Parts: sequence; C-alpha cells; structure tokens
Amino acid sequence: MAMTPAERQRAYRATRATAGENGQRQLNMWVDTGTALALARLAKHYSVTKQEMIARLIIQADDGVIATINEQSPQWDIYMRPKGKLGR
Repeated sequence: MAMTPAERQRAYRATRATAGENGQRQLNMWVDTGTALALARLAKHYSVTKQEMIARLIIQADDGVIATINEQSPQWDIYMRPKGKLGR
C-alpha cells in the first residue's frame, strides 16, 4: 500500500537530522515583509534557493566574527559554546 502524503513527510523529516555533512535542523520563523522580499531578490540574483541564501549569509557573518576572535581566548569559548539547545 502506498504511503500517504503525511507518512512521506514524516519519513522525510526523520532523515534530516543525519542529512548532509552534519545533519540539518529545521528553522521556523516570521520576518518582516521587506526582509522576505530582500531575501527573494538576493536568492534570485545569486541563482540559489532562499534556503541556500540564508545559509550563505549566516556562514559569512559567522566567519566574520570568528576571524576577530583569538582561539585561545575566553571569548572563543563563549562564542563557540553558546547556551541553549542549538549550540554549534
């Protein structure tokens, strides 16, 4: 018997935690309309999905912060091990 759409979605989501190089995590959020439109423009400009554009922007910002912190400093430990369940 074929799976229902809900069953297919459940199976797909179950594999996300181990997908790719380091698994994936789902983000759910609301943003201002202007932000959503800017994201759509950027993604179109760079010929990528909105998901890829968000990932690029986050990694670029993170790399910028990391470049300013000495790996031997307490700030490094604070930044690399943030409190909360989504730590890096």
